Amino acid sequence: MFRSRRAGLVRRLWRQRCAADSPEDSPGALKPAAHALFKKLKDEELELLVQAVESRGAWESGCVWAPRGELRGAKQALPPQVLLCRLYRWPDLRQPHELKHLCYCTRGRGGCGDAAALCCNPHHFSRLAAPETPPPPYSKASCSPSWPDEPQHPGTQFMEFSYNGGDWRDTSLSQSTVKDGYWCKLAYWEHRTRVGRLYAVHEASVNIFCELPQGSGFCLGQLPAAHCSRAVQRARGKIGRGLLLSQEPGGVWAYNRSEHPIFVSSPTLGPPSACGLTVLKVLPGYSVKVFDYEQVGGVGSWRLPGEGPCDPHSVRISFAKGWGPCYSRQFITSCPCWLEVLLNRPR
Repeated sequence: MFRSRRAGLVRRLWRQRCAADSPEDSPGALKPAAHALFKKLKDEELELLVQAVESRGAWESGCVWAPRGELRGAKQALPPQVLLCRLYRWPDLRQPHELKHLCYCTRGRGGCGDAAALCCNPHHFSRLAAPETPPPPYSKASCSPSWPDEPQHPGTQFMEFSYNGGDWRDTSLSQSTVKDGYWCKLAYWEHRTRVGRLYAVHEASVNIFCELPQGSGFCLGQLPAAHCSRAVQRARGKIGRGLLLSQEPGGVWAYNRSEHPIFVSSPTLGPPSACGLTVLKVLPGYSVKVFDYEQVGGVGSWRLPGEGPCDPHSVRISFAKGWGPCYSRQFITSCPCWLEVLLNRPR
């Protein structure tokens, strides 16, 4: 690669940096360390990094490999993944343990026992959501006395759409062709009405979205709206890239890819002694372990006051709108757009 070409890529990278609220977190404070890292990257890694940051994670991009080790030049030495995540996503990020590798990142390569190089693609990471970041005042949601009725049409077809370069493809599978081995089924709801049929997930991860420049998964944008209300239309408009749901060792994770918060609840988000379900607000770019297989243990049913038993192997996710005691929406059935994740119980 000619030197002028490489210098152009570095200039494009620097233009994409995030603004910061304080001088300590400003990109200028990180400039020496950032340019030191750019010099260490191979030409193809630099091009991959430009592609990732300019698309802001909308396009799937490969791992960007950087030599292991902390970089000097900032006030404190920073690992490459922390440096680039601060520069392009979260200026207030401080420690590597605040980050989580996304399921499609291969993390590290080379070396004996320990990786000689690690991925520093800032869009291969999420920040870990926790009740204290930020503290949701509505963390304890009371239980609805009127859970939705069982769907009238129990899914004779599983709907899947993939999108690539402006071309939609319907890749639906009939029930007779769907093999056993799915780890969950997805049901999309608008208020108390289920829209579309159940979607079975066989791969380790699945995108749930309305608009995704490239990729495949459960496309909610292709489903007919059950309600013509403005609330549903506004909520649908906020789903955007949606979320990434992944089955990983020990549990199920949700990564918020959209530009608006999502709200999640499951029997394993709160302590076992809790009388109601915990509802957690997950900000854009954050991820949370929405279900813990070990914590649910051998519980056969989950009883909620005023509601009766419900499936303990389920997760509920509302797009953009929360519910609970501090909201006008007391129950998830009052949320305009939400998702029910029905987990296949491990055998």
